[in-house]
Amino acid sequence: MTTLKKGDKAPNFSGTDQDGKIHQLSDYAGKKLVVFFYPKASTPGCTAEACDLRDNFERFKANNYELLGVSADSQKAQGKFKDKYEFPFPLLADEDKSVINAFGVWGPKKFMGKEYDGIHRTTFIIDENGIIDEVISQVKTKEHTAQILK
Repeated sequence: MTTLKKGDKAPNFSGTDQDGKIHQLSDYAGKKLVVFFYPKASTPGCTAEACDLRDNFERFKANNYELLGVSADSQKAQGKFKDKYEFPFPLLADEDKSVINAFGVWGPKKFMGKEYDGIHRTTFIIDENGIIDEVISQVKTKEHTAQILK
């Protein structure tokens, strides 16, 4: 599970979005980057979280932030999710979990008494120099923007 913390250098990730475009950390140099990991596209909590970020997107842009959503869903599932809710930010389809593992958000979870491995809903705020400024592990899906833009 997450060992990355405030002050650490962000992993030099590379992942493919819903349209097949590659995104890597270096693409965001000089900008603040919010990388939010969510368990599954189009589920209620993930939809609430991404829609809250979408509804506040102009506030993020005004503060020099870029947003990047990541889950292990397929490109097709990410594309449908993005199109349905008109997200103005890319969603990485991290099926091989390379980005998920680089950030350390894959691990044991419990749901209704059952244990399984999955993505822990976690958000990383990375500064203009590629350093982690904050790690939010207690994500409030309906108020996530307020957790990021304090």
